[in-house]
Amino acid sequence: MTDLLKHETRTIDLGIEGMTCASCVSRVEKRLGRLEGVEAEVNLATEKARVSFPSTTSIDDLVEAVRAAGYTAHVPAAPTEQGLGDAGGRAEIDSAPHGASEHGSDAAGAGERGTAAASDPLMTRLVVSALLTVPVVALAMVPALQFTYWQWFSLMLAAPVVVWGGWPFHRAAAVNLRHGSLTMDTLVSLGTLTAFAWSLWSLFFGHAGMPGMTHEWTFGVRGTPGGDIYLEVAAGVITILLLGRVLEHRSKRRAGQSLRTLLDLAPREVSVLRGEAGDEREERVPIAALRPGDRFVVRPGERIAADGIVVRGEAGVDESMLTGEPAPVDVAPGVSVTAATIVHGGSLVVAAERVGTDTRLAQIARLVEDAQLGKSRAQRLADRISAVFVPIVIALAVATAIVWVATGSPVEQAITAAVAVLVIACPCALGLATPMAILVGTGRGAERGILITGPEALDRAGDVDTILLDKTGTLTTGRMSLAGVTTADGADGTDRVEGVAALDLAAALERGSEHPVARAIVDGADASGSTWRGMQVHGFRAHAGLGVTGVVDGVDAAAGRPAFLVELGYRMPAALEARAAASDHTLVAVGAAGAVRALIEVGDRVRDGARDAVDRLRALGLRPALVTGDAERPAARVAAALGIDEVHAGVSPEGKLAIVRREQAEGRRVAMVGDGVNDAAALAASDLGIAMGGGTDAAASASDLALTRDEPGAIADAISLARATLRTIKGNLFWAFAYNVAAIPLAAAGFLNPMIAGAAMAFSSVFVVLNSLRLRRA
Repeated sequence: MTDLLKHETRTIDLGIEGMTCASCVSRVEKRLGRLEGVEAEVNLATEKARVSFPSTTSIDDLVEAVRAAGYTAHVPAAPTEQGLGDAGGRAEIDSAPHGASEHGSDAAGAGERGTAAASDPLMTRLVVSALLTVPVVALAMVPALQFTYWQWFSLMLAAPVVVWGGWPFHRAAAVNLRHGSLTMDTLVSLGTLTAFAWSLWSLFFGHAGMPGMTHEWTFGVRGTPGGDIYLEVAAGVITILLLGRVLEHRSKRRAGQSLRTLLDLAPREVSVLRGEAGDEREERVPIAALRPGDRFVVRPGERIAADGIVVRGEAGVDESMLTGEPAPVDVAPGVSVTAATIVHGGSLVVAAERVGTDTRLAQIARLVEDAQLGKSRAQRLADRISAVFVPIVIALAVATAIVWVATGSPVEQAITAAVAVLVIACPCALGLATPMAILVGTGRGAERGILITGPEALDRAGDVDTILLDKTGTLTTGRMSLAGVTTADGADGTDRVEGVAALDLAAALERGSEHPVARAIVDGADASGSTWRGMQVHGFRAHAGLGVTGVVDGVDAAAGRPAFLVELGYRMPAALEARAAASDHTLVAVGAAGAVRALIEVGDRVRDGARDAVDRLRALGLRPALVTGDAERPAARVAAALGIDEVHAGVSPEGKLAIVRREQAEGRRVAMVGDGVNDAAALAASDLGIAMGGGTDAAASASDLALTRDEPGAIADAISLARATLRTIKGNLFWAFAYNVAAIPLAAAGFLNPMIAGAAMAFSSVFVVLNSLRLRRA
């Protein structure tokens, strides 16, 4: 028994604060992996670690291991008294003083504690640094502006930028160095501090502090030692990198929102029935107080508080958040209902079976979270190369100084050449390569109704080869509409007297209903131009989940399910029976004078442009497949209209997730397009999730690309723009590195002084910006 307990394992999700790059992810995983029996998978985008650990290891041990790596950890708390809506809350275990991370920027260390709190300090640094840096750069680069003692004025402006504005980079570099790691933060800190220190030496001990000093526009480093300052280089690098960091954090703000959106669907309070039958009273209690076995009341328009069984009442239940289908499901005593679905047309008393985190809603939320944690870790190209690039640059700078001294050159000139190597290697263009392209690409996307979440989405957009398309709300309108009226002779009766009369009878009976099918009939009758609204209805009666009856202008009439009218004694003609058997729409039978006079077909209409959108997706090299919770017949009808050969019908939210994972297991790169809560888990698990405009917040939060333009053509537009942005990022990264490879040897050989190196560095950043701006034509 002891051995069994010893090998028991637990799994927990830890929030990790302070990570800024892929090397941070690797360090946390390695530090946790050093504990016996512990395995960890860290996700940079969600700032979480899924940790499996033996019972002999405590959570405090895990938190301490994260702290030893230089970061902050926290663990989730159980849902609060406010219920599922706050299940995303947590109790925090801070392993750094005052809850602040030692690593990365202020924004990087805030995690989910508050987006505003996370972004404001970094934005403040950027704004202040930019305001101070602009005059420093102008004075350094335009000799006509260089007044007497301008260099001391530049020092006054540049010092706060280098020290305070660059503090996140300096702090990160120090922590990295303490743990034996070199990253881009190291190079930024070392280059800017070296340029700043050299400027201080030149001002206080060289000739740069003398009145009348101006920059000498010479390319080489063989001028008078101690005569140049490089404050514009130090301040400019910090400001440009802060801009890149701010843009990066904007792209990560949506991480973690899908889970909260899902859980917020649940009501905060519930009306529980207390007492025995005949002496019941309602008591309004917080959702967290609901227990299995409790009976609770749900009124029209309210959300159901827990999974359970209807014990009293009849109504329609809108399950579109689960199935994506617009037609409500009629429920009666003995029928199961799901938490967070909406009741229409009646009140229900439900006996709770699964509450809180055991509900199907909570299970879907966990599926979304699991899928997000399981996504590939975003190891940006710049971070991967920096593991080799940074130490090589530092070694080259040291070697440059040594060679210059060894060849008899003055120490000042040797240091100047080394500084030039460090300055020109400062990765401004590298830091802007991804964020700038994303800024322009996302701006262009916003103009076209496309929202791109970040570089990870772009990487995946370039690789996908299969696209799974949800039907309702994606390829179809998601709204019920009149599809046709068939009369007893089997003909299309929309333009026949009998057909129109049947439609008028149904519209008159359904005029007061909020049911989507009823609204479709009323809207269809209005569109036909008939005068049904003048009809008088007497003796109206609604039969929940079945239909309606009444006397319309003196004629006994009924409208509802075909089986209901037959049960009432209306005779069903053979032609209409055949039509009902063949139809792939929702059917409403209309009866008058003892017989069923017509069948009204109501269905979801294919969106305009959907066929063209599917053809464009094929042209992009994607294999389309239809995945829907709807029945097989309507799904096949839509697929045939769109030219889609592969159809998965009657699929649950869990089934959609399973299809995504099966496709991935077969080696395909899968894009998923959806618009509802029922699609959220599949969107999160797919290689590329695309949320349609007009869909739910849960779908948008779980996606990589969100479409605010609610039309199918936006799907192909989104993938095309994402791929164009990815190509731009790769081009930016290539030229940023090519610039370094070409310029570093020139600086080491003495052909570039640090000031010219700073200008070249700035030009490389301008090139990246201009290259990114080409996306505005995409």
